[in-house]
Amino acid sequence: MLNKNQSAANDAATKIPAKKDAAKELKDLFEDSLKDIYWAEKALVKALPKMQKNATDEKLKKAIGDHVVQTENQITRLEECFEALDKKPQAKKCEAMQGLLDEGDSIVEETEPGTVRDAGIIAASQKIEHYEIATYGTLAAFAKVLKEDKCLKNFLKTLEEEKKCDELLTSIADTNLNAKAL
Repeated sequence: MLNKNQSAANDAATKIPAKKDAAKELKDLFEDSLKDIYWAEKALVKALPKMQKNATDEKLKKAIGDHVVQTENQITRLEECFEALDKKPQAKKCEAMQGLLDEGDSIVEETEPGTVRDAGIIAASQKIEHYEIATYGTLAAFAKVLKEDKCLKNFLKTLEEEKKCDELLTSIADTNLNAKAL
């Protein structure tokens, strides 16, 4: 017999019908995800300079500036992947990245300039990096199964860059920035 909480969970858990243009095969999901991250990276290139301008820590400013250049290279790799698939590069709005960027804007608006804002920028940036790490890991797994070797190579290179960026942000936060934010 179900208790009240289980019954409420079952009521809330409804099957969602697929849209007419829903992915039917892994290749469809792969291509849709590629469009999603392409939009995300392009949006990030526009958002990063704002984060950099609002940061005060010099290491953080440099890390963000370096990541703009890196992200532009990642966009080029995504375009190479589209080309390998004989597809025109196409962006599809990534709601997840939009939410993360909105949260980053909110953190900047809700903190005073200085170490507290810098800590918030790092937190927002790491959430973005973690999303990208998850996305590129998934895309690499799909590319491997689909035998899309050019895409796989590009995704693995980008994945490594995103992990290094996350580690750099952690090291900047750990080098007394968070303690100074107290």
